Amino acid sequence: MIEQNPGTLSRIIPYVHTDHEGIHHLALAVEGVHCAGCIQKIEAALHKQPYIQHARLNFSTRRLNISWKGLPESADHIYDILSSLGYKSVPFNSLSVVRNHEEEAKFLLLCMGVAGFAAGNIMLVSFALWTTDAATMGVAMRDFLHWVSALIALPAIAFSGRPFFRSAWQALKSRRTNMDVPISVGLILTTLMSLFELATHGEHAYFDSAVMLMFFLLIGRYLDYLARSSARSAADDLLGMMSGTITILDKGQPRTILIRDIREDHMMLIAAGEHIPADGIVVSGISDIDTSVATGESIPRITQPGDFIASGCLNLSSPLTVKALRNAEDSQVGNMIRLMEKAEQSQACYVRIADKVARLYTPVVHILALIAFVSWITIGHAPWQDAMMIAATVLIITCPCALALAVPVVQVLTVGLLMKRGIMVRAGDVLEKLDNIDTIIMDKTGTLTKGKPALINAYDIPPEEFMLAASLAAHSRHPLSQALRQAYTGEIIDLIVEEIPGNGLRALFQGQEIRLGRRIWVTTDTLPEHPDAMEIIFSCPDKNPTAFLFKDTLRDDAAGVIDNLKNKGYNLLLLSGDRPDIVKNIAETAGIPAYQGNTSPEDKYKKLEELQQQGHKIMMVGDGINDAPILAGADVSVTPSSGIDIARNAADAVFHGDHLQPILTLINAGTISQSLIRQNFILTIIYNAIAIPLAFSGLVTPLIAAIAMSLSSLAVTINAFRIRKAL
Repeated sequence: MIEQNPGTLSRIIPYVHTDHEGIHHLALAVEGVHCAGCIQKIEAALHKQPYIQHARLNFSTRRLNISWKGLPESADHIYDILSSLGYKSVPFNSLSVVRNHEEEAKFLLLCMGVAGFAAGNIMLVSFALWTTDAATMGVAMRDFLHWVSALIALPAIAFSGRPFFRSAWQALKSRRTNMDVPISVGLILTTLMSLFELATHGEHAYFDSAVMLMFFLLIGRYLDYLARSSARSAADDLLGMMSGTITILDKGQPRTILIRDIREDHMMLIAAGEHIPADGIVVSGISDIDTSVATGESIPRITQPGDFIASGCLNLSSPLTVKALRNAEDSQVGNMIRLMEKAEQSQACYVRIADKVARLYTPVVHILALIAFVSWITIGHAPWQDAMMIAATVLIITCPCALALAVPVVQVLTVGLLMKRGIMVRAGDVLEKLDNIDTIIMDKTGTLTKGKPALINAYDIPPEEFMLAASLAAHSRHPLSQALRQAYTGEIIDLIVEEIPGNGLRALFQGQEIRLGRRIWVTTDTLPEHPDAMEIIFSCPDKNPTAFLFKDTLRDDAAGVIDNLKNKGYNLLLLSGDRPDIVKNIAETAGIPAYQGNTSPEDKYKKLEELQQQGHKIMMVGDGINDAPILAGADVSVTPSSGIDIARNAADAVFHGDHLQPILTLINAGTISQSLIRQNFILTIIYNAIAIPLAFSGLVTPLIAAIAMSLSSLAVTINAFRIRKAL
């Protein structure tokens, strides 16, 4: 075990979080991660430690989430393991992540600019070398031009080659390799060989090729950065919401603190134009709120004292005072970031293939380069300089950048697009599984329907009685009272209302008592029964009691989405614990051909097992506690955000809003993303099948190899970005 460092320990331990089960959690930001091989190396080293239960490094945010049992002090050991691998790590901070992304872009641009400037000047100097032979210009002039090229190239290579040299050195120092090792070896071999030729008055000086090679390698690295940056834009937007400061009331006085330091019961002062940093309850103020982050809906809603407001929502019009219910990390935005990280780092089959290839890459490519060098000297009888250039070309052209990008760019783009449309993907392999489903099981209440009662006989209610009933209902939090109040669009009157628990509401109006509530409490009169509807009764003296009838209606787009799914060939089944006649009515209205009522959680799970035994791949869509077992057992499980916590925790994906369209979007995303991943693998296979033999046969120069490598990465990235138009 690596010896602990007390100085490091004091910095890391405060960031360790221990849950109620005694499991310790730590989030670190890891620098120097460039490819799938880096991720695999770090995770493999950590999983070798017996106390570590979980370690996953995220492609987008470079956030390493670690969970372990034992002592919190093991955090120091984890830090030292990363250091021994050659990776610098610090406690994860959303602001530092965004800042590091900006610094990385500036560093790459500076290196690329210096390399491009040097390459342009060397080309001017080398023009005479390319167009004139030594016999015409003389050896002395050729050597002079080589020296000028060297004076330009050596500082440029030393400066602009740092992205590759630093990464390779850190890997070698920890007795490991990465894809920057062969790139660095190729650059250094080309430069050293050119210096040797210069010192011995030889003709094989490749300073121009070395600088151009580095320039195109940097272009490829910057294109890689842009692809990753664009792909992780959704994650960066979320991280930006968790960075910065917030003003709170401390003993009645405003005080500024970091968003990460928000704690439960803090009174947050939210100015117009600011995001809500943590979930909370509005204490004072009325304002328009943009809830698109939470619900996917772009239309603002009004919030007032007593309303819950989720983190990430934007305050549009007026100042608010919001009481924090939890810290920022555990609020909605923090949860969304964790869900995105979990989803982006899929352990699906394509990721496992890419990881295996990344592990084999370094030894295989070095062996190939060595074979090429020896073969050209012994069999091809080529000069050692030419053989060395061919070996360097093999090292460069086989760089697995395209393979490293093939899966993650598609995944990150897809997850980010889904998040912007109000769909959070929780499980890493859900996109792959979505491509295989053939049967969709749906719950009724809260899933196929809105889960909220709606007044269905408003036009039958006399206006005065509607007004009085709405004025009573405004004083209750009961779902039917709220539905009644929302259905009434006129003015209400101010009443002194008394709520009788379990019965209803009553008040005096013009000296007479009016009531709204349960049938047996409100009136003794006989009223028609409505077995397929919910009701509350209103009564006032000298008038007949009035029944307000409510039903849980289908989501507005349910029929259209169901029709679309049937056209795509999916088997649809409605399972509900409600009465068979109600289930039948809903199924027929929505267009679902198969349905079953009076189903218990056990019945639903047995039906799931029966279908799976028949070879079906099942998607379950449900929102209640009775759906949790089948959600957990289904191949893919989806729940609306209005579902209970147990259902959301069991589901692979959560969608916001009042429509079912996200289900269709999610299925399309799974199908399209897997198609693009397969295409990317085919592109990388074709590239390597053509490039490696050409490099091995000496038909490609290092410069062309660098261009080809960059173009392969660009092709994979451009293909991945097609998901934006397809979804």
